Amino acid sequence: MKLFSLLILLTMVANIRAQSDGLSKEKVVLVIHGGAGTILKKNMNTEKETAYKQKITQALKAGYNVIQKGGTSVQAVQISINIMEDSPLFNAGKGSVYTNAETQEMDASIMNGEDKSAGAVGGVSTIKNPINAAIAVMNESQHVLLTGDGAEEFAKKCGIQIVDTSYFKSEMRMRQLKRVKDKEKTVLDHDDDQGDNNYSEDEFNVDSIEDEKFGTVGAVALDKENNLAAGTSTGGMTNKRYNRVGDSPIIGAGTYADNSFCGVSCTGHGEYFIRNVVAYDVCALMNYKNMTVVQAGQEVIKKQSEIGGSGGLIALDRDGNVTMPFNTAGMYRGYITETGKIYIAIYGDD
Repeated sequence: MKLFSLLILLTMVANIRAQSDGLSKEKVVLVIHGGAGTILKKNMNTEKETAYKQKITQALKAGYNVIQKGGTSVQAVQISINIMEDSPLFNAGKGSVYTNAETQEMDASIMNGEDKSAGAVGGVSTIKNPINAAIAVMNESQHVLLTGDGAEEFAKKCGIQIVDTSYFKSEMRMRQLKRVKDKEKTVLDHDDDQGDNNYSEDEFNVDSIEDEKFGTVGAVALDKENNLAAGTSTGGMTNKRYNRVGDSPIIGAGTYADNSFCGVSCTGHGEYFIRNVVAYDVCALMNYKNMTVVQAGQEVIKKQSEIGGSGGLIALDRDGNVTMPFNTAGMYRGYITETGKIYIAIYGDD
């Protein structure tokens, strides 16, 4: 077992992508991700690859238009994430995976780098776009994190769109759940995108994780006032129990933004991202060790690999420099520059 774990760790470290080849020489104003994991070109058909790229492009263009019209970074993050939440391709909003009880429990968070205000919701089941509820918590309450029925009651009072739980139902996600249940396993995020040849993990045993996909979505934006904002939204784990909550709604773990340094959104095995306070750690390394955003992102993912944590992150600094490191085979990701140039990648060697 120790040898197997060591081999997995070495593979993960070898697969870390600092994305220095993907960095733009132009100022980046928006970067998004749609999840990391074992995303292999050999398992991806042309139709599905095109669908992902089109949706990522749509999300980037929508956020970019907000910024170009003088909108805030929070607004840009919101509209970009809304587009991914409304798509069944991603494990967030419409595409959220099922819990063991055959329900959806969604989480989201937002942070404004200008004043470090933040808002989050956890374990919600009737909010069409959880990121909107997180923004309402930030702007219209004295709290940072609301959960469950209370979060839904608050969202409704704030005019956030509430839908019947049938809106989130999915035959594909149900098949995924039943397959996992048959094995009494827990699978992380959206597992069914590339067929049935996926691996899973014992409910409380994360040592054997190999080929999951982390479908969390996120965005980081830099507006014309040079304010940063970061947001993250997810449906969590397939077959999760006991109202489990991951890193996505936890400020500092899944989301963080500070105008002095950078904005960060994460995707991966949430328990590890919570333990390493990953999103905040990127900013901390820039602050205390004077690292660039690229160096800090790479160092943080290296730390994740060392403790067996899989996933990735996107980060954008105050000067418009972007990095998208991950230690999995791939991560749905993209950015757009202030001139409108778009970069999109899926696989580790893109």
